[in-house]
Amino acid sequence: MTTTTAQPVLNRSDRLMLGGGGALIVLAGLAHYTDWPSGLAFVLSAAAMSVLAALVGLSVEQLGDRFGPGATGVLQSALGNLPELFICIFALRAGLVDVVRAALIGSILANLLLVLGLAFLVGGLKHGPQPLGSDRARTIVVLMGLSVIAMAIPSLTHHLHTPAAEHEKTFSLIVSIILLFLFVLSLPFALKRSPSGESGPEQHEAPRWPIALAIGMLAVAGAAAAFVSDWFVAALEPAMDSAGISQAFAGLVIVAIAGNAIENVVGIQLAAKGQSEYAFSVVLNSPIQIALVLAPLLVIISQVFGLASLTLVFSPLLVVVLVLSIVLTAMIALDGESTWLEGATLIALYAIIATAFWWG
Repeated sequence: MTTTTAQPVLNRSDRLMLGGGGALIVLAGLAHYTDWPSGLAFVLSAAAMSVLAALVGLSVEQLGDRFGPGATGVLQSALGNLPELFICIFALRAGLVDVVRAALIGSILANLLLVLGLAFLVGGLKHGPQPLGSDRARTIVVLMGLSVIAMAIPSLTHHLHTPAAEHEKTFSLIVSIILLFLFVLSLPFALKRSPSGESGPEQHEAPRWPIALAIGMLAVAGAAAAFVSDWFVAALEPAMDSAGISQAFAGLVIVAIAGNAIENVVGIQLAAKGQSEYAFSVVLNSPIQIALVLAPLLVIISQVFGLASLTLVFSPLLVVVLVLSIVLTAMIALDGESTWLEGATLIALYAIIATAFWWG
């Protein structure tokens, strides 16, 4: 009778990641609550965020073959946006409305341009042109464009001085409720598995973790990332003051990237492994959820709980760069294939936009 040795659920690498991540989170918490030097607090919180992002990436990998790229992307994006939700709530409580507005647009731009560009660049250099799944890519891009443009309509009514501009809070609240309803309607498509063969020949490692463990790891890492992101931004504040960085740049770049660190790592990891459809789904599900869930929730929370009032009225430059970024992303993605040069173009555009907001 032949016996086989069962493969351990957690291998050596998993245990090192969990132990190191736990230690870094504890040290980052101590640095935050016991007034350690801000530079050390920043390094510790950044290291803890990186390990948490890697843990979420591993958990997503263990779920991907079971649920398909759509459901995995929705779950990944939902947990990945938790840090930014907490950061924005804390900022609204402190009255930093401009930072929150810039962070919402910055998170969408970071995913559409920086993260997607890095995924295309890394995946393209390693594997050549990568398929995105033409039908699914087209629908994701269209939904993303419609949802983000719908979020920007209150800004157009304000800057064009229409009659609705006098009812900014009420109009933003109505739009937020409609966007949340649209998100519910979009879930059946997002959770649907791709047709067989659409994503191309991709090799996946057989899952080692039970579903319960993978989901539990995702939930714990997402919750921990919420606290670590807050500590990270708090440690950055002294550095921003000394460097003279504007609130617009802080929200658009620093808070947005810190709050979306999970997607930043996971999307690039998946593209590097040749799992292009997974990477595309994870990265683009995030701006969809920011437009359909995160921004509307923050508008409602700010009005219901008496925080600094947040509306969906953004500055003209934020609206323009947002629309241009959607157009460029759609032009690149609708052919159902990505290349490294297209990724480099997206990254270059993000760098130009970020520079434009350096002075405020």
